[in-house]
Amino acid sequence: MKKINIGGVPEHFNLAWYLTLKDGAYKEKGINLRWKDYFGGTGAMNKGLREGEIDMAVILTEGIIKDIIDGNPSKIVQTFVQSPLIWGIHVAHNSEYRTIEDLKGTKAAISRYGSGSHLMAYINAENNKWNLEKDLDFEVIRNLDGAVEGLTNGTADYFMWEKFTTKPIVDDGVFRRINDCPTPWPCFVIAVNTDFLKTNEDDVKTILNIINKTTKEFKSIPSIDTTIANRYDQKLEDVQEWLSLTEWSQDVIDETTIMTVQDKLLELEIIPKSISYTELIHDLK
Repeated sequence: MKKINIGGVPEHFNLAWYLTLKDGAYKEKGINLRWKDYFGGTGAMNKGLREGEIDMAVILTEGIIKDIIDGNPSKIVQTFVQSPLIWGIHVAHNSEYRTIEDLKGTKAAISRYGSGSHLMAYINAENNKWNLEKDLDFEVIRNLDGAVEGLTNGTADYFMWEKFTTKPIVDDGVFRRINDCPTPWPCFVIAVNTDFLKTNEDDVKTILNIINKTTKEFKSIPSIDTTIANRYDQKLEDVQEWLSLTEWSQDVIDETTIMTVQDKLLELEIIPKSISYTELIHDLK
């Protein structure tokens, strides 16, 4: 049986992977798929792909595109979630900051440089016409637990993270959400290390066929909203809202979207150059 390592965030977006693993769907095809939770998000997964810790990742679109341009030897093989990621902009519950404008020039907590929380701070700044050189400052906090600590003790002022994941922390009176900032593109893709892909393309296809069958049917799984609420400590009405907003994909990401992401990252000076569609994508079909 072939062992393949895959990484992703331990969030509701990835429940389909847990369900297929629990059912033994990959083992039936001779694949021992090993899932690794990355609490540090996209930046940590990029490091895992570079260092061979994982062969595949379910990863933020903008984060993997930036890292491939920076030398990550990986390719995007498919969009996983077609809908945008809705980033909540959070402060400590007792913070004096009340509006987005109040946050101008303050310190953003980020999981690491090159992470989604880092890149989306730039998107938010541009949306609000801030000066990207003067009005952005960062504090690396590693993960969500680090953000709770950083905002609570004042080493950082605000934190951007997927709003439904942080909702229980808001409900508990630890964070207060000031506003939302959706990504301007599909949020999650599946990326594969290129060396691994060269010799294991059929196995990657098998894995995608299994997960895609599950994501196609995901919303019609009986009591899936209750399952998510219980597993991820969410309120049922929040899960139902999230399900209504979220669409999975079984297709390779298109060239127009890839260029849109690169154009925005280039405009924000997050990447030094654009590269071709074929340098970022490997179409398995």
